[in-house]
Amino acid sequence: MNMSRFDHNKVFRSPQDVARLAEQLAKLSEVTRFDQGEHKEAPALADSFSDLENSFREFLDEILPKLAASEGEELYDLLLETAENFRHILYHILEQQKFFRYVAPTNDVSWQPPPPFKRA
Repeated sequence: MNMSRFDHNKVFRSPQDVARLAEQLAKLSEVTRFDQGEHKEAPALADSFSDLENSFREFLDEILPKLAASEGEELYDLLLETAENFRHILYHILEQQKFFRYVAPTNDVSWQPPPPFKRA
């Protein structure tokens, strides 16, 4: 079986890997203190880690090499694509789970869309 660059050193190879981590996290009262109603922090954290692993690998293996090899309007388009990748990463750090929300400097993050590409 051939392993792609994207799968090299992958930690979460199956849903069972994520479930095992969730089981271990659920044993920590520091994690379960964020449980509320339907929200269970341990599986939310484990799912976030799995999605973050995929997003970081995508950035390092696919997006960053394209950024380094591009210029002009193509480079700008890739920057906008990168912003969407980063937005997905931030969702998993600041929204899906509660444990790491303290890393945000505030809950009110101002966002302005980037300006359109200016042709030379």
